[in-house]
Amino acid sequence: MALHELPLDAAVLHGHFSAELEPVLEIAPGDSVRFSVPNHDWDLGPDEHLDAAREIDTGHALAGPIAVAGATVGQTLVVQVDAVEPGAWGVNHGGRDHMLQWELSKGVGRTLGREVTLAPFLGVMGMPPPEPGVHSTGPPRPSGGNMDCKELVAGTTVFLPIAVEGARFSAGDGHAAQGDGEVSGTAIETPVTAQVTLSLRDDLQLEWPCARIEGAWLTLGFDEHLGLAARKAVDGMVALMERELGLAGPDAVAFASVAVDLRVTQVVNGVLGVHAVLRDDAIR
Repeated sequence: MALHELPLDAAVLHGHFSAELEPVLEIAPGDSVRFSVPNHDWDLGPDEHLDAAREIDTGHALAGPIAVAGATVGQTLVVQVDAVEPGAWGVNHGGRDHMLQWELSKGVGRTLGREVTLAPFLGVMGMPPPEPGVHSTGPPRPSGGNMDCKELVAGTTVFLPIAVEGARFSAGDGHAAQGDGEVSGTAIETPVTAQVTLSLRDDLQLEWPCARIEGAWLTLGFDEHLGLAARKAVDGMVALMERELGLAGPDAVAFASVAVDLRVTQVVNGVLGVHAVLRDDAIR
């Protein structure tokens, strides 16, 4: 399997989703890609900004799209998150006109004389919707995107339903640390260098993303209504419990009610997110 590298350059970055956007790279299933991205606002540092390549790139700075040879609609893209390395600087907001700058070093973020433990991840991992035209990077969709799930750190594997030929995967929006909900609208937004390995599955039919994290399964749901987002996450978890544990539908629902936790992923992207969590030791 090959390792490909994308330079930190506006030519391989974009700030919108579109099935018509030409891939910057095509890889074979099982190949890895290493890339670097500015933060969500295309900033590399406190006084260093990278200009977008196109006027329509008004969203998160994303590396890609990356085409996966042989990927077809209806398959599942398997995204193994190999590494997410934050920069030395980050920002977040406590309101429209209140910004904190963070010093990031050795797994710790510091500001205002206080510290938080870092857990870096990619806020955006996904593919464009099948509808033509330009689509915002803001709301998450069935094929991923701006999921902002803090659990998707290095070592996790994300499963995304493919909606366009070639998959056309993009990623970015580095977060050094975030709480569930992302209540101010920003995590610690930082430039990152990351590596992912992309492969395909024909035997896994998904409607919404799911993920394998350390010691647990996650299923994600997104909707403008939080209750409907929760329903989608639960439906995904019931299907996963049927698939992974061999539980029949009603039995899976019953076990889910006593063993699955629902968490609010984010409440700030227009489309709200909920993820359901099933720990490996919850059902024995």
